[in-house]
Amino acid sequence: MPASEVSAEAIAARLSAVGLATRVEERDDCTVIEAEVPEPLSAGSWREVLEAVAEANRFGLLATSSNDRTLWAVVRKTVPVTGDVGDRTISDRS
Repeated sequence: MPASEVSAEAIAARLSAVGLATRVEERDDCTVIEAEVPEPLSAGSWREVLEAVAEANRFGLLATSSNDRTLWAVVRKTVPVTGDVGDRTISDRS
């Protein structure tokens, strides 16, 4: 199993352990993990969520005016030669 797939599955499992229902979508160049975040989420749960998505190449939170919150994380299937602004590269992980 490729390392990116292992990483994406681990992130999804950690989010599920916090009680979030996750969706995982395979794309050609990456795997996207999404989870709806309920309004009442404890500080401890937020800490666990942030630690989980910190393992992704990119992550964020989409909040709408109707108070819906969707957490997303992207795990690349290949390592980029150079990183985009805000992305981590291999040299950042040391």
